[in-house]
Amino acid sequence: MTDHQPLSEVPRDAPSSPRTDRRQTGPVTLRGHNVPPTTTDQRLLETRQPTDWLHADPWRVMRIQSEFVEGFGTLSELGPAAAVFGSARMTADDPAYAMGVEVGRLLAEAGYAVITGGGPGAMEAANKGAFDADGTSVGLGIELPFETGLNEYVDLGINFRYFFARKVMFLKYSRGFIVLPGGFGTLDELFEAVTLAQTQKVTEFPVVLMGVAYWQGLLDWMRDTVLANGMINPTDLDRIIVTDDPHEAVRAIRTYEEPHA
Repeated sequence: MTDHQPLSEVPRDAPSSPRTDRRQTGPVTLRGHNVPPTTTDQRLLETRQPTDWLHADPWRVMRIQSEFVEGFGTLSELGPAAAVFGSARMTADDPAYAMGVEVGRLLAEAGYAVITGGGPGAMEAANKGAFDADGTSVGLGIELPFETGLNEYVDLGINFRYFFARKVMFLKYSRGFIVLPGGFGTLDELFEAVTLAQTQKVTEFPVVLMGVAYWQGLLDWMRDTVLANGMINPTDLDRIIVTDDPHEAVRAIRTYEEPHA
């Protein structure tokens, strides 16, 4: 059966099943034929489109503004928090998933809210650890064509249409970043953080990579190629901490806080 099949042609004994195609767009949930073929970010960045669409850009600014207002209003009284990044594709039987659960638990026990992207995989792991420890488990979701909303361990969630608004919330309300193994999205968040620290757009804060074997190749390349060619300074690598120990990762966040207490 397809969404366009007339009801008269549906077999009487056909079992009913929930729709699996779903899109979270801001606070709105869309299913079935209501799911648009593109995301809000795609439509914003697309240049090959009718000019009447472009004339709506001033109105789009209002929507962007509303995302910032919603984010600031929701998170302004969150208190100390740390962000945990990682792959949405990570499965529950991956050792890094257990590492993420432990990181979330230890952060919550240390008095930090845990902020993730709110999705499955590594994000779910960190949210689960915080949730199980009775901490504050935050999810900052994003409208994507292949993800279906916030994971079940998020108890404070915001869904964003625009990546840039979401990134500001991570950077503004986190005291440090803990990065589990991940792909392009995780790398984007990692390099955004170290770039803003390098350029002093944000104050120095710890960036912890969890999974020495996973990250070692990247670190070797940055040292042997990027640093060796003078593209970065040695201090740019010094701000990155690498460990397999969740206790050490959380200790790095807490150590940064102590001189500022």
